[in-house]
Amino acid sequence: MDSVKITPPHPSITPTLSGADDRITLSNWLPPQQGIVPVIRIGHRWVSTLWALPIAAAAFILLIAVAQSLRELPGVQAFITAYPGIAQAAPSVESGFPWWLQLQHFLNMLFMMFIIRAGIQILADFPRLNWHRDCTPGTEWFRFQHAVPKDRVWTSKDDSVTIPQWLGIPGVRHSIGLARWWHFSIVLLWTINGVAFYVLLFATGQWQRVIPMTWDVLPNALSTSIQYASLNFPVESTWTRYNGLQQLSYFITIFVAAPVSILTGLMQGPAISNRLGIVGKVLNRQAARSIHFISFCWFVFFILGHGIMVFITGLRQNTNHMFAGVDDKTWAGFPLFVLAMVLVGLAWWIASPFTIRHARLVQRIGRFMVGWLKGLAEWWDPNTQLTEKDISPHLWPNGTMPNSAEFEALLADEFANYRLRVSGLVETPREFSFADLKAMAKQEQITTHFCIQGWSGVAKWGGVPMRDILDLVKPTAEARYVVFYSLAEGAAGGGYYDVHPIHNMRHRLTILAYEMNGEPLSVLHGAPLRLRCENELGFKMVKWVGAIEFVRDFADLGEGQGGYNEDHEFYGYRMPI
Repeated sequence: MDSVKITPPHPSITPTLSGADDRITLSNWLPPQQGIVPVIRIGHRWVSTLWALPIAAAAFILLIAVAQSLRELPGVQAFITAYPGIAQAAPSVESGFPWWLQLQHFLNMLFMMFIIRAGIQILADFPRLNWHRDCTPGTEWFRFQHAVPKDRVWTSKDDSVTIPQWLGIPGVRHSIGLARWWHFSIVLLWTINGVAFYVLLFATGQWQRVIPMTWDVLPNALSTSIQYASLNFPVESTWTRYNGLQQLSYFITIFVAAPVSILTGLMQGPAISNRLGIVGKVLNRQAARSIHFISFCWFVFFILGHGIMVFITGLRQNTNHMFAGVDDKTWAGFPLFVLAMVLVGLAWWIASPFTIRHARLVQRIGRFMVGWLKGLAEWWDPNTQLTEKDISPHLWPNGTMPNSAEFEALLADEFANYRLRVSGLVETPREFSFADLKAMAKQEQITTHFCIQGWSGVAKWGGVPMRDILDLVKPTAEARYVVFYSLAEGAAGGGYYDVHPIHNMRHRLTILAYEMNGEPLSVLHGAPLRLRCENELGFKMVKWVGAIEFVRDFADLGEGQGGYNEDHEFYGYRMPI
């Protein structure tokens, strides 16, 4: 008869884990908090973006007047005659707009709606943009939140603002977990659609429509701009060739803005940035985030400009081209255009309410679509370290601090009576005193902290390598995950915990830190111990660590999602990106 293996019971801390709802319950969620009109820092002054409206209106009127005056000049008239808008040497595409191009145009329109809305929601969780890798308050160049108050502890969760449900997804303050599932999942579909577009573009000759083949595209683009601005539009020939301005706009969007968006999105992930060495240092998280935002703005302006031009340069002709694939004077494409707009509008309308009511489902779908990709990134061993001159003057605090008599007693005697219990599927369960941990070989590292909300900061961490702990307790072959239990509760009550795959614990930069910047770790930042796992986002690095357990599965912990924020705020337990 085979012997039966009995899984060791979870530490006594686990019964404090709380269940969570499978939807967003607004009455229990972070209360709404309005931001401010976005402002941009110019020098030492903050300037409201509302000034862009009267400035743009005045500039538009002035542009029309200047363009119309220019067209009266003989030299400009000769220039427009020589360069009417379409480079004469540019090849003609005689295949029009094939069915696959029409389909991909619609899918791109649908995907971009979700990407933009979810992106706005993500930005609202840390509504500030910086260029340097640290996010010291006051150094940002763009924000839509008040200045950080100096008379209280201000966490990054405090900094998040509310976005309306018609604009963000799901339009609830600090719902970044769900917004990221939308954003990453749809970006994956958008990327697949884009790769198919690239292949078909070059396989069919349609590339000649959007890639300039002659330097004449530049004067023709200038000529087209003058003609549009004067409200005396150039002759359109989009069925076979784009004019210079269209060609440059499409080229930048397809071959510059799209790849830059994907690259800068990936560079915001710790697993990638901390693996790419000098690339991750130069294109640090905040620089990548700012460029990502600028690319986002390009897409927004391109979509708005593109939509306006569809209407004012010939709605019937343009909808026939892109929605019916014909070049005639019928209304064949218009009903299909209306149907497409209705479908996009319905998707826009139901996205937020659906996400609020079915948050767990959105989490599971997102994990199915992109969880495997995140899992692959976890296998990269992070190796990027910085220097002491890179240490941030400010590291944003976050998390619900311990609030118990037991913790206060530990703090009072400077953690002399603290015990770290390591148990579960290990051959040698151990309890380590604080003195035991400090007597072990210490590892120091200067690394970047990547918060899921978007901020980052650099600190010097000192502590015990987790691989040394593993060598002492000897996990069994059955152990697949490591659970870290905190001495603190989560924001909604119940013990805070998080789960890591066991291979994360063997990465060279995974430590239990008890020092920060050469000094004992403060309670604000996780004393007595906090996990540092440099290929994951910050919420995975449990602070105030009270116990560690090796398990085969985590389905019976909390809501079985792999951590407190995964249970309650619908994050993913794999978060290297």
